[in-house]
Amino acid sequence: MKVSIGGPLKLAFRPWVEGLENIPAEGPAILASNHLSFSDSFFLPAVLDRKITFIAKAEYFTTPGIKGRMTAAFFKSVGQLPVDRSGARGAGEAAIKSGIEVLERGELFGIYPEGTRSPDGRLYRGKPGGLARVALATGAPVIPVAMIDTEKIQPPGKVMPKLMRPGIRIGGPLDFSRYQGMEHDRFVLRALTDEVMYEIMKLSGQEYVDMYATAAKRQIAEAAKAEREAEKAARAALVQAQKEQAEKEKQQES
Repeated sequence: MKVSIGGPLKLAFRPWVEGLENIPAEGPAILASNHLSFSDSFFLPAVLDRKITFIAKAEYFTTPGIKGRMTAAFFKSVGQLPVDRSGARGAGEAAIKSGIEVLERGELFGIYPEGTRSPDGRLYRGKPGGLARVALATGAPVIPVAMIDTEKIQPPGKVMPKLMRPGIRIGGPLDFSRYQGMEHDRFVLRALTDEVMYEIMKLSGQEYVDMYATAAKRQIAEAAKAEREAEKAARAALVQAQKEQAEKEKQQES
């Protein structure tokens, strides 16, 4: 299934790749990537010879009907692992446990430290819980990855993807063995995550924003809501002014 999906993706979009030699031929490794698009989890597996497992919402695998079964089959084929994200803390622990299990099998584990897709193409602060804890629990090397231009292929609101060449830059492995046994130190978790994000920033060339992407999305949503309300109020004020003007003209005529 991976071949049947990866082949057409590479043929249609012809993604360019730098740093494939940094992916180990065998053994566990964590691929920590920026997250620009829904398609990131498809393009990266498509260019790798080895299987890579990502975390995905359990709903993608449990939706009923033909469409639901097709979606589940597609996500399984590209190495997505279902995790119940119904509770913030429970979801985080489930993701960490799943990542550790993947790495203990000697496989590749993919993770997006930002926790969600970038709302505007910039690189946001990494969340220290998942990436750092999995890295310290397993001792697996962390390989920074930068997805390039994937957000331009299918921008929000667009149904049909744009045929263009996305890029993937893969950096050298990062060794955090100096932090072994310190997985409960929040300052260590923060330092490890920030180091990985810095490497991703160098690879991607993105502007870095020192806030979480989830907070940025809330700000953007609130600003859009405020703009809509302002436009609605302006239209209402215009209608009221027109009514008052019409009433004034009517009184003058009489």
